[in-house]
Amino acid sequence: MTKEQKELVKATVPVLKEHGVLLTTHFYNRMFTHNPELKNVFNMGNQQNSKQQTALAMAVLAYAEHIENPGVLMPVLDGIGQKHTSLDIRPEHYAIVGGHLIASISEVLGDAATPELLEAWTVAYNQLAAIMAGHEQNLYSKQVAKKGGWTGWRPFVVKQKVKESTEITSFYLFPTHGGVVPDFTPGQFLSVRLFLPELNLLQPRQYSISSAPNGEYYRISVKREAGTELFADGMISNRLHNFVNEGDIIEVSAPAGGFVLNGDGDHPIVFISGGVGQTPLMSMLESLIKSGSKRPKTWIHGCRDKNVHAFKEVIEHWEGKNEEVKKHIFYSEVEEGGADDLYAGWVDLNQLSDEIFEPNTEYYICGPAGFIELHYRELVKKGIDKQLIHFEEFGPQTLQLN
Repeated sequence: MTKEQKELVKATVPVLKEHGVLLTTHFYNRMFTHNPELKNVFNMGNQQNSKQQTALAMAVLAYAEHIENPGVLMPVLDGIGQKHTSLDIRPEHYAIVGGHLIASISEVLGDAATPELLEAWTVAYNQLAAIMAGHEQNLYSKQVAKKGGWTGWRPFVVKQKVKESTEITSFYLFPTHGGVVPDFTPGQFLSVRLFLPELNLLQPRQYSISSAPNGEYYRISVKREAGTELFADGMISNRLHNFVNEGDIIEVSAPAGGFVLNGDGDHPIVFISGGVGQTPLMSMLESLIKSGSKRPKTWIHGCRDKNVHAFKEVIEHWEGKNEEVKKHIFYSEVEEGGADDLYAGWVDLNQLSDEIFEPNTEYYICGPAGFIELHYRELVKKGIDKQLIHFEEFGPQTLQLN
């Protein structure tokens, strides 16, 4: 890019800050009108709840702000690339998206979208597309280099369907070819693709792997969504609950994701989860236990009550067998005469002993966005180094905390 083109892109930052979501909403509407086949690639649930539009607006703004040195965005771009490889996004998709994005800039900005500005953004987008496509090709190459590795979609059979609570059910997924499944880093997710009759579309969804690597199968643990007026996200989760049974075959992409366990060192680890947010943390904790790690491990989990508390017995078993594992469970609704070791109310780190805030302790947080933000800020207030706090927001990434 020329210096003048970079200045033109940077000049659009104030507009993107004020009208970015308007632009990305127009972009998605335009793209799905002209290329409706892409509705089978994109998560239409995130279109309904506006998360995707917001996430894209934030990404475009960040790129414009750092157009002089887009390399500083690599942690963010890696997260996007991880999601893209799980959805089998390929270089040809970037050409379609780019055409609609530039057209949307022209249509939304009107006369302000001069030929020079549109050319600058075209060059900027093509630069970003080249960075992303190259990074994603590297991720694909690493996937196929693993024993049993693959890219794209592969059929898996549901060999076991296990009810973990009144809301959460686990699905044990084995490859139909009978071979091994590649290892993954604890914390990663799978994409699952099902046909959704309500929308007449194939729809992908991401679910954290909730077990440690074992070479034989992957386990995902899915929450049933309540209510009759569901976003498409809830439709997919409920279809797994209601219509996918043992022996059925579903399409799965290779493990992906950057919210992963740092297995190095012997410093303490604290896991903080809300509801189904415990699923990637289950994989991390089980992996540490299976490895024989003696690092102090604290499990902090909150949910509504004992009926919706998945993996309750498993965590109790691990605590009983491993003296370095400690648990703290919060129920927002506690029955009279309930267990003495329960905390009443929402997860509150201030109710716990200061030993969980020892120097060099690492923290992994997963749950709803508000849950993550609350506990992240609480840890920072207690003097915890931000680099030691890891979190994952389910769905498009909209939290900016680090």
